[in-house]
Amino acid sequence: MVTRLTEAPVDSAARLAGHLLERLPWLTEETVRRIRDSISVYRTAGPLPAGDLGESVRSNIEFTLRRLAHEDGLSLEAPRRTGRRRAEQGVPLATVQSAFRIGFAHLWETMAAESLRHGLATSAELVQMATDVWRFNEESTTAMTNAFNRAAALLMLRRDQERSALVDVVLRGGMGNPGSVLEAADMLTLPYDGTFAVVVAHAPGLARHALPDIEPALRAHDMGSAWRLTPDAHIGIVSLRAAAAIDQLVDALRSQAVRRAGVSPCYTRLDRTPQALHLAQVAVASAARPDETVTLFDANPLPMLVASAPSTASRIGNQVLGRLLDLPDGQRDQLLTTMSTWFTVDGSADRAAKLLHCHPNTIRYRLRRIEQLSGRDFERRLDSAELYVALQAVLHLPGVVRDPLQ
Repeated sequence: MVTRLTEAPVDSAARLAGHLLERLPWLTEETVRRIRDSISVYRTAGPLPAGDLGESVRSNIEFTLRRLAHEDGLSLEAPRRTGRRRAEQGVPLATVQSAFRIGFAHLWETMAAESLRHGLATSAELVQMATDVWRFNEESTTAMTNAFNRAAALLMLRRDQERSALVDVVLRGGMGNPGSVLEAADMLTLPYDGTFAVVVAHAPGLARHALPDIEPALRAHDMGSAWRLTPDAHIGIVSLRAAAAIDQLVDALRSQAVRRAGVSPCYTRLDRTPQALHLAQVAVASAARPDETVTLFDANPLPMLVASAPSTASRIGNQVLGRLLDLPDGQRDQLLTTMSTWFTVDGSADRAAKLLHCHPNTIRYRLRRIEQLSGRDFERRLDSAELYVALQAVLHLPGVVRDPLQ
């Protein structure tokens, strides 16, 4: 609802507004000149089509003057339209607000000068009008700002959706159309040939970012990237300067990750992204330690092998550790933790005991219990290897249970 003028005499306000409306073309031209002299964005064509600034200035001045004259049926559509247009054109909000300030300041200067020159209002009447004129300024600027922010939010959402769809095209290898990968790469500003890695990070919640500020962090290392959010993962394609930059990528991910992330090996063409995506998914599923936030596919070969062939690995786990897995939860978990710790410290009962806060003989007793249940001997290299593979299957495939076929 537009506030009506109450303080100034209606006759003076109407006379002044009518006089300036007759000079609207000149007033528009002079205001445009001042805005262009003060703001560099408006001095060149920039993001604005020819004549756009003049049209916007004219409509906002006319709207303000008609409000001053108390015309009925007016709304704040003129400043709202300006806000929407500038958001769509990519003009910064602060720049648009500056243009509004300049425009209103010039309008007030012109009102004062023309009123005194032509005797349209006294100085006292102008003072009374000032409150309403600057209230008009505040209301118009607020309407413009709100419209700008709404339009900018919608544009951002639309661009994020479009970018996500383009990333999906690359992740799927063009969905049967290799040419679409090249087209998507161009629109994502990624090279088609180069050095790349795929990152997959577990989402901390449904459709939530696992790496919320990763893009600027990577740009600081001269790495381009494009990301897609799924219900359970945050997936990115990262363009590296060289394969050696993989360490910087891992460091950046560790500084940002709120959940576990996996990184594929480096590859050199975007049409190979689907294979890299699979390897990154394997990596995120096969962290060697629970506290490992970022896992490189190439860093843990055996866990990667287990995660990449879950059906086979699950069968091996059941075959080797089946009787152990049938134990009550507490006993089973204690023996698995002991075996995992013992392998981590290269088979030292003393070091395992320190980590698990027990006596070395307790460790040895638990290892013998594992040997009895599995029919394997830790001292035999082949048996030890089978136990390690089976352990990896249990650790990385939490659904491992007794094989119903056995």
